[in-house]
Amino acid sequence: MTASTPTPSQPGDQRAMRRIAVAGVAATTAEWLDFYVYTTAAALVLGPLFFPAQSAAVGTIAAFGTLAVGFLARPVGGIIAGHLGDRWGRRPTLVLAMVVMGTATTLIGLLPTHAAVGVLAPVLLVLLRLVQGLGVGAQWAGGALLLTEHAPVRLRGFYGSLGQLGACLGAALANGIFLILTVLLSDADFRAWGWRLPFLGGFVVVLFGMYVQRRIEETPVFLHLREANAAKAAPVRKPLVEVFRTHRKAVAQAAGAFLVGNAAFYVLSTGMVDYGSRVLALPRSTVLALVMCAGLVQVVALPFFGWLSDRVGRKKLFLVGTAAMAVWAWPLFLFADTGNRWLLGLGLVIAYVIHSSMYGPLAAMFVEMFPAEVRFSGASLGYQIASVVAGGFAPTIMATLVAVTGSSWSVSLYLSVLAVITFAAVCTITEVFRRDLFATGTGAVEETRPSNVRTH
Repeated sequence: MTASTPTPSQPGDQRAMRRIAVAGVAATTAEWLDFYVYTTAAALVLGPLFFPAQSAAVGTIAAFGTLAVGFLARPVGGIIAGHLGDRWGRRPTLVLAMVVMGTATTLIGLLPTHAAVGVLAPVLLVLLRLVQGLGVGAQWAGGALLLTEHAPVRLRGFYGSLGQLGACLGAALANGIFLILTVLLSDADFRAWGWRLPFLGGFVVVLFGMYVQRRIEETPVFLHLREANAAKAAPVRKPLVEVFRTHRKAVAQAAGAFLVGNAAFYVLSTGMVDYGSRVLALPRSTVLALVMCAGLVQVVALPFFGWLSDRVGRKKLFLVGTAAMAVWAWPLFLFADTGNRWLLGLGLVIAYVIHSSMYGPLAAMFVEMFPAEVRFSGASLGYQIASVVAGGFAPTIMATLVAVTGSSWSVSLYLSVLAVITFAAVCTITEVFRRDLFATGTGAVEETRPSNVRTH
């Protein structure tokens, strides 16, 4: 990369940064849409179709169990992607993840049910969910680094939050699609074939992957790192080995920091769909509409909190959000248990705003915790480990707690305990607000960057 080469990090190339932001949001939205189509379907229909011998509650728990299986594969996807992303580039790794996700999602839409092939149906469902987990496990860090490593330093939190926005838009769109289908189709038609339609749209993710590959430049941080490694004429350490050798603490801190945020999101977006329709006996369309509309508040809240973190720092904002979630977990279910749709909607809106105060600055905070040469591996591992421990099992744990205790207070306690663990983990993180992302090594925070790349 030469001094004459323009990059989106330069002040004069704001249009390129906007193009990267739009492509990043579109790509992550498409990928997460596929992932959340499954979570919504698990709450609504997969139980009776693939586990019909069970009671309604047990069938739902079994369906949520397949949801958790996908999360078990996410660290593996993160490890593979981390190696590829740190060695071969952020952009091609993101594209590969999107192709894997789109293919698996489309195939789920073509699966025979238990009525057609018996036990083979849930077996195939689990296998494809594992592949989905690999795809989304590889995706998050690629999208986060694509945005943050291109972004000007003083807007790093804002642009990083746009990748998080893709996850929330994907969840809202998944709920919206199923809402439309439940309104337009009879229950018999929805169970017979309507549920397949959102899965068959998985090929859209592959198309977005092609778009990203053709229109988006590799990040200037990775290009500089590649040139630096070539100039050393020495073999590059294996990123996964290096991150475990010198950055184990940072990986553990990142995983702990994401526990309550990840669990709360799946309780709100998936667990509440099941709880509202099955336990509270609200109309399925009503619960889907409430969750979707409440989730859309994050379209504004996430960029706002990302921008705010650029002013006040990531850690302080994260701690405030964690404490607020520990408290709000109790009124949220008190509101829900009234059976009043308006109170349920209000509770969800406030919960999503609180969640945004943690999720908005998350990408920038994780990116700033690791040096350039292991950033993809480190950030990805921290995120995906938390996804397994908290996110993947959250709907299953929620349904089980309600079934065992007969009350929602146990779910509130579950979220509060996770919030305490997250608060403790974040307290141990050293704030490296606005660190130089070109920095390498275990102790470097400031290091000379290429002369053509400026911060502003």
